Amino acid sequence: MQTNSKNFPVQLVEKSQVNGVEWDKLEFGKIFSDHMFIMDYADGSWSNGEIVPFQTIPMHPAMSAIHYGQSIFEGLKAYKSKTGQVTIFRPELNAHRFAESAKRMCMPEVPEALFLEAIRALIEVDQNWVPAIEGYSLYIRPFMFATDHFVGIKPSETYKFMILTSPVGVYYSEPVRVKIEEHYTRAAVGGVGRAKAAGNYGASLYPAKQCQLDGFHQLLWTDAVEHKYIEESGTMNIIFQIGGKLITPSEESDTILRGITKRTLIELVKEWGIEVEERRVSVEEIITAIREGKLEDAFGAGTAATIAQIAIIGYREERLQLPPIESRVLSNRIKAYLDAVKYGEAEDVYGWNMII
Repeated sequence: MQTNSKNFPVQLVEKSQVNGVEWDKLEFGKIFSDHMFIMDYADGSWSNGEIVPFQTIPMHPAMSAIHYGQSIFEGLKAYKSKTGQVTIFRPELNAHRFAESAKRMCMPEVPEALFLEAIRALIEVDQNWVPAIEGYSLYIRPFMFATDHFVGIKPSETYKFMILTSPVGVYYSEPVRVKIEEHYTRAAVGGVGRAKAAGNYGASLYPAKQCQLDGFHQLLWTDAVEHKYIEESGTMNIIFQIGGKLITPSEESDTILRGITKRTLIELVKEWGIEVEERRVSVEEIITAIREGKLEDAFGAGTAATIAQIAIIGYREERLQLPPIESRVLSNRIKAYLDAVKYGEAEDVYGWNMII
């Protein structure tokens, strides 16, 4: 069946698969919605944007992306309130970051208005896939990759921009255990750490696997030069609370991804009168604060994880226990407030939600 969603033609599936989803067995990122968005770039412009049934796509063996790594992505979520209203949280920031990633990876930018309209159109078609279950959401994955059929090191001249969606539950089902990494490097100054490039994540898989075998969920990456300064975790930015203040690594360095959840909570707590320091954060400072009982809280902030409170920080051979989760007034307050806004249980006074 052909229909239209504003600017994009839509080819609907004959029968939705949403009623077959086993919500109580849902695994993050393994079930996909009925439809996807796809658009091509050639001859200097984007065209042929459409919404089609979710399907595999053909791939040439010499496709540039799989040989030379021109591939970027974003992640954001749609939520359903108790009244059935569907919202997407701060998608304009994802649109802007996607454009920045494209520029750094020598790829064409998707105009931000086009990026947002494509997401809106797809969610309108598949809004029945947004779970009406507390703590659940519809994860949205926009991505772009190079498609030239050419084995040669140069920027591709053709690209595909696509959007997939996947209903998800909670990313971390328990407080997080992280380990400070002092050998492997996520990003170096002058590299692509600020871009949400696929290769950044591929390069992190081996050290992340080693820390998981050691009983941790994620790494805390440190700087590439001295491994003395904390940068971010594998799936989220990192925030500490010492002496009532929030302390977080500055995003002025091009080695740290500019986090949307982190930026949101910083704006929020400043409105609450909480002091925030964005600066270099040394490993020594954090370890000393833990040992002296001065570290009040540590948590990650990211789209998938939202607010992920950290229970244990591994440092060399030590496993340092952090304060009990129930005692963490500020991070619990932040999490509760953001959830309330996303699910329509609190007034969206800052205009963060795109309403579908």
